[in-house]
Amino acid sequence: MPKRQARDIASDHDLTGKTVVLTGGSSGLGAETAKSLAATGANVIVTARNMKAGQDTLAEMAALGCGGHLLFPLDLSSAEDVHRFADVVLDQVDSVDILIANAGVSETQQLRDANGFDLRFSTNHLGHFLLAHALLDAMSRNGSRIVMLGSSGHKGRPVTLDDLAWERREIDSRVAYGESKSLNSLFAVEATRRWHDRGIFANCVLPGSVITGLMRNHSEERLKEMYRIGGGDGPDSAWGTLGESASTCVWAALAPELDRVGALVLEDCGPCRVSGPGVHPWRGYELHSTDSETARRAWDATLALVESHAIPIRSE
Repeated sequence: MPKRQARDIASDHDLTGKTVVLTGGSSGLGAETAKSLAATGANVIVTARNMKAGQDTLAEMAALGCGGHLLFPLDLSSAEDVHRFADVVLDQVDSVDILIANAGVSETQQLRDANGFDLRFSTNHLGHFLLAHALLDAMSRNGSRIVMLGSSGHKGRPVTLDDLAWERREIDSRVAYGESKSLNSLFAVEATRRWHDRGIFANCVLPGSVITGLMRNHSEERLKEMYRIGGGDGPDSAWGTLGESASTCVWAALAPELDRVGALVLEDCGPCRVSGPGVHPWRGYELHSTDSETARRAWDATLALVESHAIPIRSE
């Protein structure tokens, strides 16, 4: 059965007058998601580290939809930059209807941020945690969906609650990335619990496997290992095109059946199966990434880190 395409899903929806904030929209899955949502007529606010690539994406978005699209630079590993961006957004719009936490880093030459935190933790988790808090009132105005971009990399990587930011451990990029993706899923669980009475519901999407800029620093050996995860000689069936891999993110943002529904892991435009016998190694999710008690403790541990390092955060 052919996989669904992100733009086909978006074509069934009219989001005229709605505002979408999407991080990491200059290339890859983020760019495909942004272009798909632009076709709905939504006003799409996109962030990018590479502004030249972001401008190219913005031009394509303008050709696809009638919304007023905006592009801003954002370094999610910098709390100052996150709050600057949030202030710019709040100057432009009264409400945020959809927040898509797409931006992320995996294997990087720089290992730690200015606070000494692992860069995967601060970019993939903490930056989005701070951004969601900064936009909370705007998301509460009409209710909002939050879509967290997860990864099969969370498998076998439960969070280390007493060292979320890798301050005491020697950084292993692959493990740190997996833990940050577990945190993305746990965020969706706890954000829904805390904010559902504001009309805010968060879900985590597993997009499947596709070559993107996230893999720019992967070794050739690592890419070959990933390419044939299923053990065959050719490309594994888990790999897809950008349009296929972005489809679940777009579906999570738009599907009527997800109205006021949160704390789910989604895959292939539907609920994700729990990993186990008969599930592809890169499909499904592990239960540690949705455990409600772990989600609560991870949220509290993140707040404790923020407080101990005097990082500004807007209160709930």
